[in-house]
Amino acid sequence: MSGLRAAVLGSGSWGTTFAAVMADAGCDVTLWGRDESVVRDVAEKRRNSKYLPDVVLPEMAATTDAADALAGARVVVVAIPSQVARGTLEALRPHLEPDAVVVSLMKGVELSTDKRMSQVVAEALQISEGRVAVVSGPNLAKEIAERQPTATVVACSDEANARLVADACSNTYFRPYTNSDVVGVELCGAVKNIIALAVGMAHGRGFGWNTTATVITRGLVEITRLGRALGADAETFSGLAGMGDLVATCASPLSRNHTLGKHVGQGMTLDEALEATGTTAEGVKSSRSVLELAEKHGVDMPITAGVVAVLHGSLSVEDMARALLARPQKAESTS
Repeated sequence: MSGLRAAVLGSGSWGTTFAAVMADAGCDVTLWGRDESVVRDVAEKRRNSKYLPDVVLPEMAATTDAADALAGARVVVVAIPSQVARGTLEALRPHLEPDAVVVSLMKGVELSTDKRMSQVVAEALQISEGRVAVVSGPNLAKEIAERQPTATVVACSDEANARLVADACSNTYFRPYTNSDVVGVELCGAVKNIIALAVGMAHGRGFGWNTTATVITRGLVEITRLGRALGADAETFSGLAGMGDLVATCASPLSRNHTLGKHVGQGMTLDEALEATGTTAEGVKSSRSVLELAEKHGVDMPITAGVVAVLHGSLSVEDMARALLARPQKAESTS
């Protein structure tokens, strides 16, 4: 979208990749981050050696000055850890342009409030939910940074704003589809990380593809149950944001959540697994808030409950598997 001014908040792998996607779509992009060495690397060498060491980035500005990044930005993309989003965005509120559309790339549910990230963004920036879009799909950052083809979903309750964001990130290798089901798209993005942790744990214990397929399929049931309880569109869960993202996150060794789960399955403690993974795995913290949200709405999510129990030391991976298989027999359904 030639000439559109955009800011991306967060210079990790996904934030940097999405900034590159928008630059390749013709936007005038500024990337904001706290790490001066990363920002300098992006601005001066078109590299993010810390997070995407083998990728040459398109031309973009980069800065540690949030006010400079946000000045004049029509689209503002948020790619920071979900559990620090509220405080970070509240501090940036005075610098947001009055007509800016804010895009959440974050995957999670806020601890203590059980709110989805679009709700957190709207509250922290004091804007209407119609000005908040979410992007989710089978979008592993490293592959997209290498310009491998993929598609995604841009969801927003305001159709014109969804289209604005879609146009801003549409290029020869990145295809966005629009959707009005913000709740469904966000829940897919949050819960798939938890299911990926479970699949990783199973792989770490040496379980094979039958187990993987079982966990992925029943995991989709859990996502669908919670989404329907919260008013989401059932069709969302069989699409790119649902099954598409779930397969990519659960099956790929590039997935941080799958990798961390595998470390746990191999016998590491949570702290050891976090250190070995080296980057943010959103499913670890959001697993508890997703489970709280499910319990609040009377939704049964046994895989999610098992992951929480394993991560926090009250259950082994083997015991989780036994507990899931020992559940009462019933007809297969999503209800």
